[in-house]
Amino acid sequence: MTKLSVNINKIATIRNARGAKTPSVTEAAIKIQEFGGQGITIHPRPDERHITRKDVYDLKPLVYTEFNIEGNPHRPFIDMVLEVKPEQVTLVPDADDAITSNAGWDCEKNLDFLKSVIAEFKNAGIRTSIFLDPNPEMVKFAAETGTDRIELYTEAYAKNYETDKEAAIKPYYETAVEATKYGLGINAGHDLSLDNLKYFADNIPNLLEVSIGHALISEALYLGLENTIQAYLKRLAKW
Repeated sequence: MTKLSVNINKIATIRNARGAKTPSVTEAAIKIQEFGGQGITIHPRPDERHITRKDVYDLKPLVYTEFNIEGNPHRPFIDMVLEVKPEQVTLVPDADDAITSNAGWDCEKNLDFLKSVIAEFKNAGIRTSIFLDPNPEMVKFAAETGTDRIELYTEAYAKNYETDKEAAIKPYYETAVEATKYGLGINAGHDLSLDNLKYFADNIPNLLEVSIGHALISEALYLGLENTIQAYLKRLAKW
């Protein structure tokens, strides 16, 4: 079964809007795991506009499923991850001022840099994943970085799903098949939702994990957090 890792950045965004402690990201992480979530994802950014450095350290002892920290591997981010030692680090090439992640790595252009960074994390026993656009030709270079997994950047799939879901998923399927040939694990994330997740999960081979935040937290406003997590798990079930 594909694991569900819940991104709690939006919890922090709501908290920070009032400059107080409510809602609590630590309590959210505890409840998400109690409700069946199989991982907690965070994406701290340098301006701390949602998840803060303090959150990263506060969450570490509370995450007993899988802790996944995403981010652009600047030196302060690298040092923080090496100190916290989550189960997984996901490298994302987003600009510091980006509203959200908006592209995968050009692994050919950044090959030497990624090799160096990934070696640091792997030497510390941290599983690595790199954000990748649905491009089978890029998989070869992703494999050369030494990463354990790729995370398919699914915004284009979500955007085109309603128009033509078969066309929307085709490059993702092809990229996943290529990644499997190279022995890479496959994660996915960005704009996956209750509406489009099942078709994606049913058609992507060897999908190990999805990381979902914005849609899940938005849907929880209407359905409740526990019900929403259970609904996502049902979409991922293979029976």
